[in-house]
Amino acid sequence: MSRVIARNEWRRLFAQPLAWVLLAAVLAVLAYFFLLTLQGFLGLMPKLAGMPSAPGVTDLVALPLERAIASIALIVAPLLGMRAIAGERQTGTLALLQTSGTSGAGIVLGKFAALCGFFVVLIALALAMPASLAIGTQPDWGRIATGAFGLIVFAAALSAIAIAASAFTRHAVVAAIVALAINLVLWMLDAGARHEGVSSAFINYLALPTHLEPFLSGIVASVDVVYFALIVGVALTLAARRLDAERERG
Repeated sequence: MSRVIARNEWRRLFAQPLAWVLLAAVLAVLAYFFLLTLQGFLGLMPKLAGMPSAPGVTDLVALPLERAIASIALIVAPLLGMRAIAGERQTGTLALLQTSGTSGAGIVLGKFAALCGFFVVLIALALAMPASLAIGTQPDWGRIATGAFGLIVFAAALSAIAIAASAFTRHAVVAAIVALAINLVLWMLDAGARHEGVSSAFINYLALPTHLEPFLSGIVASVDVVYFALIVGVALTLAARRLDAERERG
């Protein structure tokens, strides 16, 4: 049943103008950023040519673009996920899904799969820009692929947070605000602690950049994969339990 929900959610997602507008706007911004970084790289090439271990196109163009994708995903995920369940609740279709015998977990997983699919498309289209530079350069495909994988699990965590926020609210706008607030807190948690002179391994572990940066550096560590998996698991579990409790109350 989750597959059916995921397929229907995917179709509905792209049947609405919001997904297309966001996709076009994000790719336009990323293309502009890509051209700026490429121009800067071309300007530095004469200086880099004389350096023995100079950074290449991967360090100066591809990886900054991947960081830009991560920053934009913090905003895009709440906007796309805000109607995942809150929208169904407002239109009355959530009750139909629940009375059809679909469990809360099935509904949540279907919504989650559709959102993750959108981000896979977005990341693939965005990374096609630095990949095109292979015509005249030699990108580090291993680091780019590792960064892409990190962006996918990062986006999956943000999607799960957005779905959980949507499950606990009745209004899509409120869900978007709550999800965005959680994303920003997790994104800036460690930086804020350092600014206040607080040094804590636990706070550092909770921060999203702590676990995204190793992927962008070409490192796949189990601790980082587990971190994103925990966020996904906790958020989706809370959302599923919320829906099951709501169905029991009638």
